[in-house]
Amino acid sequence: MPVVAATVSPRERWERAVEGPLAIAALAFLVAYAVPIIWPATSTGWRQVCQTTVTVVWALFIVDYAVRFALSSDRRRFVATNLVDLAVIALPVLRPLRLLRLVAVLAILNRTSARTLRGRVVTYVVGGTLLLLLVGGLAVTDAERGVGGATIHGFGDGLWWAVTTMTTVGYGDRYPVTTTGRFVAVALMVGGIALLGVVTATLASWLVDRVAAESKAEQAATRAQVESLARQVEQLQERLAAWSPGGPSPT
Repeated sequence: MPVVAATVSPRERWERAVEGPLAIAALAFLVAYAVPIIWPATSTGWRQVCQTTVTVVWALFIVDYAVRFALSSDRRRFVATNLVDLAVIALPVLRPLRLLRLVAVLAILNRTSARTLRGRVVTYVVGGTLLLLLVGGLAVTDAERGVGGATIHGFGDGLWWAVTTMTTVGYGDRYPVTTTGRFVAVALMVGGIALLGVVTATLASWLVDRVAAESKAEQAATRAQVESLARQVEQLQERLAAWSPGGPSPT
């Protein structure tokens, strides 16, 4: 029978074509967003470069959404299933919500990883965990720095808070006091729980596979020994059947 090639929609072709460039743009966005937060003494010129990079990449995210919307056969369903993407590109024009742009970075990198990692769960989980910690530390530092009563004053504090929060340790020495920072905390808690669940499930699956592999190896070895013993018994029976009284003894 002739093999029927799977049809690829125009939207899927677009997503596959731009996933690499968008991933690079998302990483550039992350670097440009992080530099002024990690090094607050950055010169005005470099701050302007970072701000321009953030704006350009955010515009690329908007173009990507618009093209995917235009290429969708069911546009109403596309909007309904991509509400987060729409919020990410629409709401960050408001200063308190500009942290949502980081969600766009995670969404783009997740879209790329879903195609390229294909089953490499451990690599994906490790990368996702590190990225979530970095984004959480940056976001909470950006929200908390310079606020009265804040306990998070620099990126080191923000990263420490992100690690203790995501691992559910929660020492309480660092905590957000602003509304935006608390929203970041909720998102990091939910993401941390989800990733810990994936890590636990992955470890359990690995252990089950190892036990199953060892069990199969033992069964194969036992089967080989039984088959060898059966062949020896069969040869002995043939020799006994060929031996007759008075004749030469079987050797």
